[in-house]
Amino acid sequence: MTGTAFPILPTKPGVGYKAQHFASLLTDAGPVAWLEIHAENYMGDGGRPLAQLRHLAERFALSVHGVGLSIGGEAPLDAGHLARLKTLCDWLQPASFSEHLAWSTHDGAYLNDLLPLPYTARTVARVAEHVDHVQSVLGRRMLLENPSSYLAFAASEMSEVEFLVEVARRTGCGLLLDVNNVFISATNLGFTAMGFIERFPMDLVGEIHLGGHYADQDEGGAVVLIDNHGHPVADPVWALYAATIARGGPKPTLIEWDNDVPEWQAMVSEAARAAAILEPLS
Repeated sequence: MTGTAFPILPTKPGVGYKAQHFASLLTDAGPVAWLEIHAENYMGDGGRPLAQLRHLAERFALSVHGVGLSIGGEAPLDAGHLARLKTLCDWLQPASFSEHLAWSTHDGAYLNDLLPLPYTARTVARVAEHVDHVQSVLGRRMLLENPSSYLAFAASEMSEVEFLVEVARRTGCGLLLDVNNVFISATNLGFTAMGFIERFPMDLVGEIHLGGHYADQDEGGAVVLIDNHGHPVADPVWALYAATIARGGPKPTLIEWDNDVPEWQAMVSEAARAAAILEPLS
């Protein structure tokens, strides 16, 4: 799908949609201009979730974010899962669809986690084949998200940025830049977060994610950051985000908060902080 235009989301803050915020969104959305849903939560037939989603689609641009395709898995993509995803995207017509650079299935079992890949030529070929398949079935360009990392593979032959660029070159997909994931990976693996951002191809970025994390320790006492989407965005991540926007220009920016979800006003506050960085450059 090389040459296909990027999906269009407002170059403003969005939030991950949670059902408990439905009424607040309709009465006081604040700076929130778009919403993201996890595809797997809306693959059923009918019911209140789909009715609410149809109503929101009349008011907000929507992004669909997948967590279950296992783009990096060894096996072929699950045909049934992909068919359900196509059904969702066909009726919802979201402004954007994205998935993770990760794998989460093995021998037909779903592992309920987003697991890392070695960055090799063989893995590039497999991921590119899967991305091509997704884009062909959905009839739309997808965005591929950089992961949060807790270890590095000795077998890797290239950097994460080089890997993502090569997949995008082969498939024509776009990229989703998760700035929190960059900060987590940089801390855990000992590289410079800003150096990663400076090498990242911002012209391929169709969406940015911001989320919360918490600090743990490994057996040797070293700090390990865990991506849990259960806290406010940390100040160093906000600083990295501001530097990212200064380098690449305004991008649609999502606030992710999936665990210990707060009251609506806390989401509005996070979105307003993103808006304060985006708007002067818009």
